[in-house]
Amino acid sequence: MRDRDPQGRPRNARPRDEYGRPLPHGAEGVERVPDDYAPSAEQAMTDAMAFLRDHRPFHAHEIFEGRWKCAPEQERELWQGLAQICVGLTHLQRGNGRGALTLLARGAARIQRYGTPYEEVAGVALALREDSDPGAAIDAVAAAL
Repeated sequence: MRDRDPQGRPRNARPRDEYGRPLPHGAEGVERVPDDYAPSAEQAMTDAMAFLRDHRPFHAHEIFEGRWKCAPEQERELWQGLAQICVGLTHLQRGNGRGALTLLARGAARIQRYGTPYEEVAGVALALREDSDPGAAIDAVAAAL
């Protein structure tokens, strides 16, 4: 049975490891980004960049997802695209190259229209390959942001 919050919305209360992989209930995991995280755009970027510098793109994705859910309509594609790129990097870290490329491409398509530096981030994401070194890939995306 899936974890649910008091309003009945699906939530995953399972702990996660540093790569965002679910651990068994009761296991010791890393601190999670709260489901109701709703930062300013500047704070979201600062927090996500800190996770990317630590090579934790799953957690950066959670930051971008929180911003996406509370952002003005005209910004939602940007935050969703950044979240998808971070999930793509997570797949790369976990050895799922094909899944990584799919999400990197989806994310890149969403953020390109937002101009510099997002066009550059999209270009970096699209240049990655299934066998790209995950650490170098994360560093390249972070540098473009």
